[in-house]
This record gives sequence, structure tokens and C-alpha cells, in this order.
Amino acid sequence: QLQLVESGGGLVQPGGSLRLSCAASGRTSIKYAIGWFRQVPGKEREGVSYISGSGGFTTYADFVKGRFTISRDNAKNTVYLQMSSLKPEDTAIYYCGARLGYADKWPLWQEYEYWGQGIQVTVSS
Repeated sequence: QLQLVESGGGLVQPGGSLRLSCAASGRTSIKYAIGWFRQVPGKEREGVSYISGSGGFTTYADFVKGRFTISRDNAKNTVYLQMSSLKPEDTAIYYCGARLGYADKWPLWQEYEYWGQGIQVTVSS
């Protein structure tokens, strides 16, 4: 079993920055691939970014490319999402999900086995 806990969310003005963290506990001897997702009421959870278990592969949804950066520190069992140039449309609950092995279709939430509880990010003046 793997437990995930997100932190670092909050209220930020447009153009501002936040860094989200996804801390893993439990079966951390296996390096799971991690995806960051977001969800707003009435819409499906959408993939934001993905990082492989080793950290050697990363990818992003088009709507965050150039603004968000995903990284991981396996010694701390933590994955980060650095978010910059935030826009009001980035407002959502952000989740991290974990899966064993490479996610062929990483933006699909169904590809992931474990989830954190989510954290609110609000971009507003």
C-alpha cells in the first residue's frame, strides 16, 4: 500500500507562484510514477503533469507547458509541482496519483492506483 499527501496549496494572485508537494509513505521502496491532476466541480479530473519513477522522464499538458515544472526527490519520497505565472483558470483541487510502472496514457486518471486527498489552489485577485 502507498499513501499520498498533498500540501502547499492556497490562495495566490494571478501571475503568482505556488509549489505543491506530494509526500508518499508506506511502500516507498518501489518508485512509483506520479501524475498531478486537477479537478473543478462538474468536470472530469484532468492530467497536468507526469514524472517517471526515476525522474528521468517528465511531461506536461499543453495548458501548463512553460509555466509548471514537475520534479521529485526520491530520498524524501516527495514529488513537487512548481507552478508559476498562475492564471484564474488554474483554480482547482489538485491531486497526485501514483502507479507502478510507466503510464502509457498518463493523462487518464484511470491509469493510477493510489491518490492523495487533494488540495485547493485558488488563483484570484
